[in-house]
Amino acid sequence: MNYIATITSKRQLTLPSKLTHKLNLKPGEKIAIKEENGRLVMTPAVRLVEELAGSLKLPNKFKGLDTKQMIEKAKKEYFSR
Repeated sequence: MNYIATITSKRQLTLPSKLTHKLNLKPGEKIAIKEENGRLVMTPAVRLVEELAGSLKLPNKFKGLDTKQMIEKAKKEYFSR
C-alpha cells in the first residue's frame, strides 16, 4: 500500500498513523533511511540490528537481554564516559 506524507518547512516528515501502527513504530524510535535509485527506503533501526543478530559473538554483558535492552545498555555506557 502507498502512503502520502508531507515534508515541512523544517524538512521534517510525519508518517501517517496507519503506517506507524501497522509497523508498530513508537515515538522516538530511530529510522535508518537510504536512497536507492531515486527512492527513499526507510527501515526501523532496531530491525537492522535484529538482522545482524548472530553475525557477531554476543558479549557476556548482553546475554539474556532483548535487542532494545542491549541498545539502551550500550547507549548508557557510551554516554557515561
